[in-house]
Amino acid sequence: MFAGVAVFGAATVAFGLSRSLGLSLVALAILGGADMLSVFIRQTLVQLMTPDAMRGRVAAVSGLFISASNELGEFESGVVARFLGPVGAALFGGVGALAVTGLWAGLFPALRKADRLE
Repeated sequence: MFAGVAVFGAATVAFGLSRSLGLSLVALAILGGADMLSVFIRQTLVQLMTPDAMRGRVAAVSGLFISASNELGEFESGVVARFLGPVGAALFGGVGALAVTGLWAGLFPALRKADRLE
């Protein structure tokens, strides 16, 4: 799970630093794929790890938070772009994703194994 988010962050940084259309397109393709993989893993974990009696409610709350985070993320990106410019905003987002991934991997070691079939 963390690998997908880290790839997302690294691809965002690559996109922010790119001055080539081809490299930008490759970075965006990787970024989108990593994001979709992360979403797939999170949704699967909700289905597998939530008790049957709570699954619908947990899925609904998860969907609500995902939708809200998208809206808040768009607002944050706009504010950061206003102050740092579009390249700075992309770099800030990519480095932030990498930093939070590392922090969460350290704070919640059980999550590092959550997406493995063991």
